[in-house]
Amino acid sequence: MEETKDNKASVNANQKVLVIAYYWPPAGGPGVQRWFHFVKHLPSFGIAPVVYVPENPQYPMVDLSPKEALPKEVSLIKRPISEPYKWVSWLFKKKTLQLSQGLIQESKPGLLERFMRFVRGNFFIPDARVSWVAPSVAYLSSYIKKHNIDTVISTGPPHSLHLIANELVKSTTNLKWIADFRDPWTTIGYHNDLYMTPWAQKKHLRLESAVLQNAHTILTTSFTTKALFSKKTATPIEVITNGFEPFVYSEKIQPEENKFSLVHIGSLLSKRNPKILWEAIGELVVENKEFAAQLSLDFVGIVSKEVKASMANHGLTPYCNFHGYIPHDEARKCQFKAHLLLLIEIDSEAHKGIIPGKVFEYLQSLRPILAIGPKDWDVAQLLPENNSNALGTYQDKALIKSFIQNRFNHGIEILAASDPAISKFERKNLTRTLSKIIKNLRRS
Repeated sequence: MEETKDNKASVNANQKVLVIAYYWPPAGGPGVQRWFHFVKHLPSFGIAPVVYVPENPQYPMVDLSPKEALPKEVSLIKRPISEPYKWVSWLFKKKTLQLSQGLIQESKPGLLERFMRFVRGNFFIPDARVSWVAPSVAYLSSYIKKHNIDTVISTGPPHSLHLIANELVKSTTNLKWIADFRDPWTTIGYHNDLYMTPWAQKKHLRLESAVLQNAHTILTTSFTTKALFSKKTATPIEVITNGFEPFVYSEKIQPEENKFSLVHIGSLLSKRNPKILWEAIGELVVENKEFAAQLSLDFVGIVSKEVKASMANHGLTPYCNFHGYIPHDEARKCQFKAHLLLLIEIDSEAHKGIIPGKVFEYLQSLRPILAIGPKDWDVAQLLPENNSNALGTYQDKALIKSFIQNRFNHGIEILAASDPAISKFERKNLTRTLSKIIKNLRRS
C-alpha cells in the first residue's frame, strides 16, 4: 500500500476508484471495518482503490493493534481536517467524547448536555466534519482529473463526506458516484435528541435529498433503509450488508467448562436496555442454584450507568464482567468463548433497519444467539431459523427466559448448526458484489 501526501499514486489495476472515508485505522469501533475490508479485497476484482481520509482525525475510539497489510494496488491520501470536538474537549472532555461517538446516554440531560446537543444539531449540519467539505473538494477536483479517476464512493456517517462527492460530481464531467449509507440520515434515532430547530431539520432533509437524487447508485446495509430511501428517490439502490472475515483462531477457542457465559459485544447505552432480559436472568439465578454458580455476564464495549443500574436491580452485579473497549481481534476471541451471544438493539421504529455489524461475526462463530430488538427488525431476515437462535422484542420475557434456560441445559453442546448460506456474508464475497456494481455503474 502506498501512503502519500503529494498524491503520486501508482496503480496497475484496470480501474481506479476514489473512496472518501472518515473512519480508517487506527480508528476503533465498527465504522472502520466495512471499507477497510472492501478496499483490501477490491484489487482481487481488478479495481484499485485510492482512499481519501483525514490526516488528523479525532476518533472517539482507537485500536492500535497491528493491522494486516493492504495490497500494493491501494493508495492512501491523508489531508488535514479541522475537528471542533478537539477544541471543545479541552473544556468538556466527557461530554465531547459522548457526542463525537454519536452516543446520547442521559435520559434526563443537564443544562450543559442540552446546550452541547443544541450546538451539534443546529450549527454543524449535517455533522461536525462539515468544515472538511470545501478543502476536500478543492483538493480532489484536481486530483481526479490528473489521475483519470471516473468513479467516486462516499461512505457515511459522517454524511458530510457525501457532500464532498456531491460537489465533485457537479463539477467533474463523467464522474460516477456511489453513496454508501452505513446508517440512515434524517431518520437516525439520535436526531430526535439534538434539539434541532425547524430550519435545521429542513436543511438536513434538503441535503439528504440532494445526495439521494444526485448519486448514481446508493448502497445501504439494511433492507429497511433501502425501502425508506426508495420512497425518496428513483436512484438505483442496492443492499450490501456488513460481513465477516475468516478468523484464524476460530477452532482453537472454546467456551470454559463448568461455566455459562453470556457475552455482548458493543455499546449498551441507556436506550439499549432490555430490562426484561435482566429480570429473566435474575429470576433464573434465584430459581436455579446450578445456573447461578456457573453464570458469567461479559460485556465488551461501553455500558451506560443506566444499564448497569438495571442489572443491579435484579441482583446481577456479582456476575458481571465489564471489559470496556478492547481491540477488534480480542473482541472476536470473546465471541468464541461464549455459550450464548447477546445481540441488543434499541426498541424503536427508527432502529428496525439497523443491522449491527457484529451479527455477521456472531453467525460465523457458530455460537447460539439471543437477539432482542424492535418489532419487524431486519435481523430476523439474517438469523437461521433453528433452536440455536432466538429473536424477541422488549415484551417477550417468557420467550427470553425459556431460551436462556434451554441453552443452559445444553451444557457444552454450544455449537449452533452450520449454515452454508452464511458464506455469502464473507467480506470477499460481498466485495465481489460491490465490484460488479462499480464496473456496471452508469451516469443517468
